[in-house]
Amino acid sequence: MPRGIDHLVIALRDLDAGARFYERLGFQVGARNRHPWGTENRLVQMPGCFLELITMGEGAEVPEQGPGAFSFGAFVRDYLARREGLAMLVLASADAPADAAAFRDAGIGDFEPFRFERTAKRPDGSDAPVAFTLAFAQDRSLPHAGFFVCQQHFPENFWSPAFQRHPNGARGVASVALVSSEPGDHAAFLEAFTGAGGASVVGSDLTYALGRGRLDVLRPDDAAVLYGSVETDDAPCFVAFTVDVADIDRAAGFLAAAGTPHHRIGSRVVVPASAAHGVAVAFEQSLSDLDPARSLP
Repeated sequence: MPRGIDHLVIALRDLDAGARFYERLGFQVGARNRHPWGTENRLVQMPGCFLELITMGEGAEVPEQGPGAFSFGAFVRDYLARREGLAMLVLASADAPADAAAFRDAGIGDFEPFRFERTAKRPDGSDAPVAFTLAFAQDRSLPHAGFFVCQQHFPENFWSPAFQRHPNGARGVASVALVSSEPGDHAAFLEAFTGAGGASVVGSDLTYALGRGRLDVLRPDDAAVLYGSVETDDAPCFVAFTVDVADIDRAAGFLAAAGTPHHRIGSRVVVPASAAHGVAVAFEQSLSDLDPARSLP
């Protein structure tokens, strides 16, 4: 069974400025949180998945990576030393220790599961504990793209319909785009990480159907056609994601009213990476929602 998208880790040098930008995209952005090791985040929650806007907090004491231990904080720190953008893809896990063992057996990550807790705020402002266990995987040919799965231990304290109401009508992450000059080089790793068992192939590009959403592995030129422009730093990396919305015209209207740069590419509305802190953000409406008599430019 393929694992589904749990969340995306989006690295920002100025967290509050980045949060204001995501509000201009039409998202409701949550309050600031701090991890025990010093990274700080603000979340955009949608049904079953979320965006994690993250930065390095003041006075962060980040453990370095060592044998058997993947350092989430060090990865974010090192990523931000290079650029802003979509740093990590996180899939959902029902049993992170079992997934860590599976990754070890597949040769894609010999890391111990990592559990941590923090205090979250409910919609009414009260505190609630949340806890997570992470299991990391690694493709050494993708040093600037992070991969892990996340198991939630108090989901009832985390998920809230009140946090999932967005002016742009967002309903979830539909897809994530990874760019590589040789998509096939990563097929064995991605099959083991996603549990998808295989990819659909179009030319040199690969698409993995996940339990929630999909992962596209694209050559740079193909990514540029789909998203207008992407920022790669000439290295394989995540470059874009697409959000499913209830009404594409409503989403486009919100962007226009906020003065956010965007353009139509086929049936999508795309905010280019150059305007969106290094990652292209696209909006699309599920085909099942569209009136067959209606055509989008």
